[in-house]
Amino acid sequence: MAVSSVLVFNNLKPPSASLVPHSTLQFRSPSSLDRNLFPVRGGFVSSSISGMARVRAIVRDKGEGTEDHPLVGDSIDNIGDKQVLDSWSGLQERDFAGTPYVPVYVMLPLGVIDMNCELVDPEGLLDQLRILKSANVDGVMVDCWWGIVEAQTPQLYNWSGYRKLFQMVRDLGLKLQVVMSFHECGGNVGDDVHIPLPHWVREIGQSNPDIYFTDREERRNAECLTWGIDKEWVLKGRTAVEVYFDYMRSFRVEFDEFFVDGVISEIEVGLGPCGELRYPSYPAKHGWTYPGIGEFQSVSVQCYDKYLMKSLSKAAEIRGHSFWARGPDDAGSYNSKPHETGFFRDGGDYDSYYGRFFLNWYSQVLVDHGDRVLALANLAFEGTCIAAKLSGIHWWYKTASHAAELTAGFYNPANRNGYAPIAAMLKKHGVALNFTCVELRTLSQHEDFPEALADPEGLVWQVLNAAWDVSILVASENALPCYDREGYNKILENAKPRNDPDGRHLSAFTYLRLGPVLMEKHNFEEFERFGKQSRIFNSLQMQVPVDLRGMMEEVAV
Repeated sequence: MAVSSVLVFNNLKPPSASLVPHSTLQFRSPSSLDRNLFPVRGGFVSSSISGMARVRAIVRDKGEGTEDHPLVGDSIDNIGDKQVLDSWSGLQERDFAGTPYVPVYVMLPLGVIDMNCELVDPEGLLDQLRILKSANVDGVMVDCWWGIVEAQTPQLYNWSGYRKLFQMVRDLGLKLQVVMSFHECGGNVGDDVHIPLPHWVREIGQSNPDIYFTDREERRNAECLTWGIDKEWVLKGRTAVEVYFDYMRSFRVEFDEFFVDGVISEIEVGLGPCGELRYPSYPAKHGWTYPGIGEFQSVSVQCYDKYLMKSLSKAAEIRGHSFWARGPDDAGSYNSKPHETGFFRDGGDYDSYYGRFFLNWYSQVLVDHGDRVLALANLAFEGTCIAAKLSGIHWWYKTASHAAELTAGFYNPANRNGYAPIAAMLKKHGVALNFTCVELRTLSQHEDFPEALADPEGLVWQVLNAAWDVSILVASENALPCYDREGYNKILENAKPRNDPDGRHLSAFTYLRLGPVLMEKHNFEEFERFGKQSRIFNSLQMQVPVDLRGMMEEVAV
């Protein structure tokens, strides 16, 4: 899938700010409180290294780590045995023996299949997959792009490149997580290719732009279709959810053998921008930069999205206040701060009678969209594990309004658990939750962007527990590229919570993403070490025989 829009902000210079954070202790993780320093030789070190100054940690004992491989490069010269490149390696780390087995998957490159639905560089990909196999990775994740498969003509599907890819993965004994990607690729962080929506859909959008989300400046966002046409016959005689269902059903029939053989272990259903269940409230292509609050989509004082505005008007009429059929007029713009707006400031209109009505409607439209699409996904993929992805919008989490979450459709101010209704909807359909940003530390965010009042650890704690409280599976992935031990240790901490009385843990972790940087020798050694700790489940952990591993590397040569 396209990388989650939890944006890369390491290369930005934070401006000054003077907000006072609000406590959200009822939802915050204990691990995010008062845990700043660890004693080390010569003084203390922070429990988190800032994203801008993060140093890779490498400890290499003789005979440990990945054997030499021609595709696993090494950008550090003269690395000797037991050399330590960073103080973190001197700290005692958690023993994961006896912890639950958490499968590890790796996302394939976004452009692994080209616009003609052909597999790109199959020989090079095969070599990389063999390396992953040698490191005991469980499988890979791949996007099946709507804009490639149903590109030119409605209900004419081309799966040829994906079939070749799936056969390659099956032959290596790996599993597949497949994403039904109904969104555009391009314009978000990590997007190195451009895959638009199908051509025939874009043709419809030229004559009926209301099929897209629209912002307050009346700019259309062609990243995905608006929820307003879920039940409108505007796509050449089909509704949006019918189009999604037909696509999923075609995939299920085309790849039946891979379902029967158990090669396809999970289907993740795209539900919005970046494949995530959220509104496109912070698009970089429209000028948003971190940590802006984003904008409400397709609703305004002016009516310019006829489908969603029709829904809002009906809700206001039922409530008995027809003049509430409008979006907030004081909610700022993409890059506003909460305290700069009348709606999101402390004591602002977000908590007024009108504000609560609007936010309830706005968030319910999001939940209803997920409900409709996932109901049809269950029909198409009966008997298969299905997942839905939520984005980790952690900035402004320490304020009362949680403005960035509100504009994205998550009604989660400090006095309300906005993720419980989403978890309940997923529970209704037996769908797993895939959540992002499990590698981020609150202290790092505070060091880099203190004015953002971010709390990724508190957010992760809240969302994971909202899902576990209704007994649904929870998987996760990193939001940003991760190559250092600190990030991996944070992932493990969330994957296998220490001293959880119920033994709850992630059902799987998917690493973002396969590429040349991961294949650098020191980076891959850290990844391999992380994978081993994720999969340790008892003192008699099964290992791939050394001779098999050597054979894999000989084949790669």
